[in-house]
Amino acid sequence: MVYSFARVGAALSCRVEDVFVQNRRLWVRLHEKGGKRHEMSCHHNLEAYLTAYIDGCSLREDRKSPLFRTIARGTMRLSDSPLPQTSAFQMVRRHAAAADNAAAIGNHSFRATGITAYLKNGGTLEKAAAMANHASTRTTSSMIADPTR
Repeated sequence: MVYSFARVGAALSCRVEDVFVQNRRLWVRLHEKGGKRHEMSCHHNLEAYLTAYIDGCSLREDRKSPLFRTIARGTMRLSDSPLPQTSAFQMVRRHAAAADNAAAIGNHSFRATGITAYLKNGGTLEKAAAMANHASTRTTSSMIADPTR
């Protein structure tokens, strides 16, 4: 969510086939709200993380399956079930608490952090809005002012 500015729902609805190579770059296809598809090239860090995850979990051949999954009870192995948003939120909160971070961190914090970092490193508001799949740059601007939004 940090590198792709993806909404949590779009990230969690990804299938393995939604991570693909095009012109020697890794791309991700996000299924946004309203049934819209949004494709974008991956930041080099995201490319490394996704490749390591897909290869490390042996997901590459299971292309139609969910990319992000739950862990099967008592097995410590990935199940075939997609990770629900509530579980993703609980995971974020658990890791924030373990890091002694008392701030109100949620799934959306990653999206806002990614956009803010992009802009601080010279990116344009218009490009950030397009990458975040916002219809207006106002929405993107308001995320920077209020990352908990």
